[in-house]
Amino acid sequence: MSAPLRPRPAAPHGPAAPRDRAVLGASVAPRLLTVGVIGAGRVGAVLGAALATAGHRVVAVAGGSGASRARLALLLPEVPRRPVAAVAHAAADLLLIAVPDDALAAVVADLADRGALRPGQVVAHTSGAHGLAVLAPATEVGARPLALHPAMTFTGTPDDLARLAGISYGVTAPAQLRPLAARLVADLGGVPEWVAEGDRPLYHAALAHGANHLVTLVNEATDRLRDAGVDRPEKVLAPLLRAALENALRLGDDALTGPVSRGDAGTVQRHLARLAATAPESVPAYLALARRTADRAIAAGRLRPVDAQSLLGVLADTGREVAA
Repeated sequence: MSAPLRPRPAAPHGPAAPRDRAVLGASVAPRLLTVGVIGAGRVGAVLGAALATAGHRVVAVAGGSGASRARLALLLPEVPRRPVAAVAHAAADLLLIAVPDDALAAVVADLADRGALRPGQVVAHTSGAHGLAVLAPATEVGARPLALHPAMTFTGTPDDLARLAGISYGVTAPAQLRPLAARLVADLGGVPEWVAEGDRPLYHAALAHGANHLVTLVNEATDRLRDAGVDRPEKVLAPLLRAALENALRLGDDALTGPVSRGDAGTVQRHLARLAATAPESVPAYLALARRTADRAIAAGRLRPVDAQSLLGVLADTGREVAA
């Protein structure tokens, strides 16, 4: 695990020396980068603050919503807010674009069309779903493309800075930019995970499936416990879910427990009947996860196919009823 972020000596004012910029793609990266950040959402504001803590000069940031202004006041209080094109012009070495996935292509194309990008400038984005192709307009004007995605959930508060230590970054970069990418990730306290261009959607799908859907699953379980009369469902779930997560990360499918992994068809049938009566909107998700759990339990040898027949019949029958 990398060391926690530590402040470095303040950098002198003024643009980085030309000698530093000339080695952005070389094996020895400069100690100091002049950085601009487009997008003061949860990710952009936190990474901008982390780069500043690491000693880089964050000179301008774009973000106009009330929430963005509040984040910047907490995380980058001395960095001026500027229009998007002005931020790109000010980012002499590194332009970090942290906007929603579906907005990224339009932002990059607009910057290129307006002449806001320059040859040699590194243009990086923080999208997990995109690789380098989305930066093609920047590459066409001579900028250097970099995909740099932190595998972490963010709140957009100073608390996030402590969570950066040791996390992984999904990085896609041209060969000549790999040293700089590795250096940036190290400065952020993280570890690079090199992801091929064609694998970016699968990489991002895995993270979204694991993290975003986990939040939905936990909240579904919390709601159903409240329906069952439990006053503090978070107290019941916290130790159970922590143990399940730790066991799953350590043991894989050997961590499976519960009625599906045992082939307890009667129990699962009662679950589905009560869910259908109490929270029918939860039934499709339960069915999908139960079927996938059964598949994995069988493949892992945790559940014998002969013992799974009744269970799979219950899941198939209920599926037809829900579809009807």
